[in-house]
Amino acid sequence: MIHPHIADALKVPDLVRLTDGLVLLRFESMKIYSALAAVRHLLERGTVRPGQTLIDSSSGIYAYALALACHRYGMRCHIVASTTVDATTLTQLEILGSTVEQVRPSRNLKLDQELRVRRVREILAERPGHHWMRQYHDDVHYLGYHEVADRIAAEFPGVPLTVVGGVGSGASTGGIVERLRSRDPSVRLVGVQPFGSVTFGSQDHHDPEAIIAGIGSSIVFDNVRHSLYDTVHWLDFTHAMSGAVALLREHAVFAGLSTGAGYLTATYEARRHPDRLHLVMGADTGHRYVERVFARHAEALDPAALKPVEVRGPEEMAMPWSRMTWRRTPCPAHWKERAV
Repeated sequence: MIHPHIADALKVPDLVRLTDGLVLLRFESMKIYSALAAVRHLLERGTVRPGQTLIDSSSGIYAYALALACHRYGMRCHIVASTTVDATTLTQLEILGSTVEQVRPSRNLKLDQELRVRRVREILAERPGHHWMRQYHDDVHYLGYHEVADRIAAEFPGVPLTVVGGVGSGASTGGIVERLRSRDPSVRLVGVQPFGSVTFGSQDHHDPEAIIAGIGSSIVFDNVRHSLYDTVHWLDFTHAMSGAVALLREHAVFAGLSTGAGYLTATYEARRHPDRLHLVMGADTGHRYVERVFARHAEALDPAALKPVEVRGPEEMAMPWSRMTWRRTPCPAHWKERAV
């Protein structure tokens, strides 16, 4: 196949067999699926027009995905970037024609996210012609993952399936599993979170080295549909790093920190449920984590010696790794009252 644009090639994931019960869904950059489908849908509906500026906040891979989608469809792109966005990504965004601004440095991820959202609102007040993509809140971002789900269903017909992945904005794991369950309601979903995320109630637990902001949040995300998740795991930086290093060492897969957390989680879940195939979401490659993660590979723990603490509620969780059976429970009403 000859692709009309590089984004159409980059979005397609590879399925990699890790063990009999474990398969990796490896993306070059997962959110390209989401951004392409969202921009195309908005153009088709007339919500945005060709050449209009699309704006959003991002801690990394969504910024790159939106820049590619804007390049693909002739749109302008403005990114309010997290301080965690690396120089390689920033350089690509600028060359692709996006305008980028970073909020002031902060060691507090909650403050970083709040500053980014506040800045987006300021820009929209000044330039009302810009369209806010709202990756955290607009369910248009679910659409692109339906295609991924259709491929999974075609590859594994009739196989008892568990999807394991970072929760993040909720669109990737949610979009895939909603589509899969339209055919097979028994498909299970295991969400992965960092400590400190409000999404599943770990905001009172602070990991001083937390840099996996892409799979958690310090603010409420409307796109997270809590009732889709069967189980939730919370991992600290060291465990996520150990998973990423183990994935490279054992399977030669160079993937990001969220993939490492997912791999460690899925390995544990596969031992508990050997009758099911566990599909791990690999959101991006490991290139932007070389210095902060892979250069510290000597500090990685032996995954075989690690296991989570089983908890019945967020109030019982303990670092460095906790696991809770969520049972597809809706988001508690009082959680929705937390400030965005």
